[in-house]
Amino acid sequence: MTKAELIEQMAKDAKISKAAAGTVLDSFMENVTKALKKKDGKVTLVGFGTFQKARRKARKGRNPQTGEALKIKARNVVKFVPGKKLKEAV
Repeated sequence: MTKAELIEQMAKDAKISKAAAGTVLDSFMENVTKALKKKDGKVTLVGFGTFQKARRKARKGRNPQTGEALKIKARNVVKFVPGKKLKEAV
């Protein structure tokens, strides 16, 4: 499902305009991003799941084309852990 398809479905379900649904979705994504930027970034939606920030350590990798060894820097990543209701639905 694309963002446009999601907006269309949200508008239909909530009986609002597509523009309003788009604004709501953009606001949701912006606020989740802001929350994850914080030190202990975490967003929990009961029944759906949890978005959380995790630190990936620096590690060694390998270029698959040349076989050359590479150093991969440490960085923050976002993880999603599905909630009980989502797991059961899927």
